[in-house]
Amino acid sequence: MTRFGPIAAALLAAAAPAFAADPAPFVANPNATLVYFDAAANATLDPVEPQSNSSVAQPMLMAIFDSLVKLTDTGEPIPGLALSWKYNADLTEFAMTLRPGLTFHDGTKLDAAAVKRNLERSIALGKRAGAATQETMNQIAGIETEGDAVVRLKLKAPNGQMPYLLAGQPGMMISPETFANDAFGGTLKPVGAGPYRVRSFEASVRTLFDRFDAYWGGIEGRPRQAEHHFVPDARARLNAVRSGQATMALLDSRQIPETKAAGLTVQVNQKNVIQDLYLNQERDNIGKLKMRQAFMHALDRGALAEALGGGVSLPTVQIFGPLSPLYDKALDDLYPYDPAKAKRLLAEAGYPNGVDVTWMVLNASEYRLVAEAAQAMVAESGIRIKMEVIDISQYQQFRIPPKKGDVMLGRWGGRADPLQTFQEIAGTGGSVNGSHAAVPEIDALIDKARRLDPADPARMAVLKQLARLTTEQVSHIALMVRPNVYTYRPGCISGMTPYLPAGGDRFNDVKVSMACK
Repeated sequence: MTRFGPIAAALLAAAAPAFAADPAPFVANPNATLVYFDAAANATLDPVEPQSNSSVAQPMLMAIFDSLVKLTDTGEPIPGLALSWKYNADLTEFAMTLRPGLTFHDGTKLDAAAVKRNLERSIALGKRAGAATQETMNQIAGIETEGDAVVRLKLKAPNGQMPYLLAGQPGMMISPETFANDAFGGTLKPVGAGPYRVRSFEASVRTLFDRFDAYWGGIEGRPRQAEHHFVPDARARLNAVRSGQATMALLDSRQIPETKAAGLTVQVNQKNVIQDLYLNQERDNIGKLKMRQAFMHALDRGALAEALGGGVSLPTVQIFGPLSPLYDKALDDLYPYDPAKAKRLLAEAGYPNGVDVTWMVLNASEYRLVAEAAQAMVAESGIRIKMEVIDISQYQQFRIPPKKGDVMLGRWGGRADPLQTFQEIAGTGGSVNGSHAAVPEIDALIDKARRLDPADPARMAVLKQLARLTTEQVSHIALMVRPNVYTYRPGCISGMTPYLPAGGDRFNDVKVSMACK
């Protein structure tokens, strides 16, 4: 079990905003339809496809595909499809015992053979799979089963991460009947074992769900149907709740005053979510440390958070927010806003007349606003930003050849295991790292931490080294800590709790009130 959960839980309780209690007890309507307007889309419902690697794609995937291991809201591994698991003494074997009587949405038996087929599919996909899946499958040397219940993974090297890794996309189980003919990505019929089954799916538009009444975790209080709509315009999302078209919507935090004035409930879910610039260090410009340091000093994070954060965001230069045990307040003093120093560093990097930087902007109002504000801000220091706008579902173009852009703004949702954050953002081949590690020491420390049990205090010490090193070497450019902000009519919604292991909160347990009209 992770040591981080209780710490994060205490911080979360301290940080969570207080809301007035609803005037009447909440009574869930099991015949309701939950209609959610979101700022993110699912381009595919195949958990192992690269576009599913984004944390904002996770809420819908978690509703459809139960994983072998589950995570609590604070990131502790708990039983999922696997009732229990254990390592051998040297962390080279990982054995799971499945729950009895499990089935997929199509009635197919979910047993050890089905788990083995899922893992073998992911291994066979190789580099076609998403980075999180590749990272997990690359650890596995062999898969053995014992009867219907036991799956034993033989690992290539000691690895203490398996409960965390199998709690994400790599551990989401798909009915083997749906990929029998090599279906992948858009050709895969999304049949899982989660609380909702898919009725229809339009890529990057909407997903319609029906409750899975045979779900092993029970159906009490869950709405009969649910809808997820991708609506990139924040104004349209708010108006949909005001008109009754949507039950719930993700807000732009700048809309909080207007939303409250309209009599709607505003729910602020404090997160370990960082608005962060990912860097392609293969480029001549971003590849130079002094140029990256100049970029850090050219940004007035306090002004960005004040103008765009709606009073609920915090400026930061590090990848872990205050809810994480790896947050180090001293790191936030490393790169104060200093345009004059940024100019000097640019000159030392070989750019006395300024430098051009291509920013790949994801097509959502939040990303565009931040990019436009930063563009004007860093111009004072001589950093000339050219924007290339792409659909939000195409973010992998930053990493997969032919690569586009020098930098890309993302909303890093964190991971239950902090080591995954370093692997994906700062390590060579990471899911949002366009190139190599900033310095070889980063890869070496990642490997060292991977070989340690999460309960070993030495592992935390290595992670803290990584936190400082990646900030000093500017492996990424953090801007601000951003919560998720939701709105709905008073008394309509419960169960949308802050889920720290991902950028999006879990959709699984949201309930709609009988009083919601």
